[in-house]
Amino acid sequence: MDVSLTTHRLTLRQPALHDAERIALFLNNFAVSGNLSRVPYPYHLADARAWLATWRPDEPPGRTGFAIDLPGEGLIGQVGYHAGGDGAAVLGYWLAQPFWNRGFMSEAVAAAIEWYFAAVAADRIRSGVFYFNKASLHIQRKLGFVETGECRLLCLARGEEVRHIDTELKRSVWAERRVA
Repeated sequence: MDVSLTTHRLTLRQPALHDAERIALFLNNFAVSGNLSRVPYPYHLADARAWLATWRPDEPPGRTGFAIDLPGEGLIGQVGYHAGGDGAAVLGYWLAQPFWNRGFMSEAVAAAIEWYFAAVAADRIRSGVFYFNKASLHIQRKLGFVETGECRLLCLARGEEVRHIDTELKRSVWAERRVA
């Protein structure tokens, strides 16, 4: 879906070919890519261009995503959805290391969740983190995700399967948080 979102400090927009250099710059950092399942390391400009060439803005909400822009900086990360094996959308995200610990990811993920639940009638969103990614798990818990189990998931950057904490956010929980 070709949509843009605006938060207090950020703009979430569709990724574009001109983002390739910043994507490659920030994902070619093991501190970032080592926390992600579907990103190789090292990560090259050709990888970013290849991924962007597959991007389609007309995908349904459960298979769309956003480049996270910080005014004056440009792209600093991404947040988006892919289809899960059980039909539920799976939320994934990353943030460039220079922008960690400033609340940007919580802000971006909250906007993406709000948009998703407004766009579809789904009753939940799935996500998760590798067991060592405490910061990302903290974001999810803060936004209402609960742990639903564990699995082993391939981390391309690490070249091995890693213990993964599975999480889920129910629409009803998100709605209660909004009212409060």
